[in-house]
Amino acid sequence: MLNLSIALPIKVQNGGLFISRGVGRHPARRLRSWEIIFVEKGTLTIQEDERIFQVCAGDSLLLWPGRKHVGIEDFPAELKFYWLHFEINAPTQSHPLLTQLAIPQQTTLHDPQYLTSLFRQFLNEQEKIQRNASLEFILLLILQHISLSAQTEEPKDEGGTALAWRAQQVIHTRYHLPLSTSMLAKELHCNADYLGRVYRRVFHLTLTEAIHRQRVRAAEKLLSNHARSLKEVAEQCGFADAGYFRQIFRKHTGLTPAAWKRRYCKEHINSA
Repeated sequence: MLNLSIALPIKVQNGGLFISRGVGRHPARRLRSWEIIFVEKGTLTIQEDERIFQVCAGDSLLLWPGRKHVGIEDFPAELKFYWLHFEINAPTQSHPLLTQLAIPQQTTLHDPQYLTSLFRQFLNEQEKIQRNASLEFILLLILQHISLSAQTEEPKDEGGTALAWRAQQVIHTRYHLPLSTSMLAKELHCNADYLGRVYRRVFHLTLTEAIHRQRVRAAEKLLSNHARSLKEVAEQCGFADAGYFRQIFRKHTGLTPAAWKRRYCKEHINSA
């Protein structure tokens, strides 16, 4: 018989799978543990201290202990993500860490299906009555895959990344006004094609898609909370034409504004 003594550098707390119902947002909190998030479907928008992250499908995000993180937008209906809390054990002289993993705060996974299978395996092991070290081993595989994915990424243009975030901020605050790629480029004093490229690289969306998404999210809130006409909602969300607003809303949600409002009201009544 071979007896091995293994000092693991991490300790798992718990993990889970979040599936959105299209209501609510991530609570504001400051945890003592680390948290790794992997988005399988949709986009999660979350803020950690002063930095805002848009975590798209196939992306991972590492939240640091001691920092305040909070959702700044309601959960989209299509959102689905895995989460896992863990602690890091300091290495000792007798049990040093022989392998160093560089875990980026946010990265796009080169094999998201593999990471999904690891999280599913983790949840299956977590359900067992007898706890064992398998949870820590699976977490190490998850972190290793994230680290390797980051190493295969192309070098980032830090100036372009900052520019993309500035464009994102303008979209979040001025979506209700006339807004286009050329207007954003003029506002940010840059070339429109370059702005479009760096924004797509950072957020995995075109600028037009981002503007439409922000306007649709604002429309969802107005349709849920106020008895306004379709034309009024469209105008308040930056759409000059109600018919075009209906087309874009259906493209992003799969429902017309009227059908979305009926479904929301039914869910609200059933969940009361």
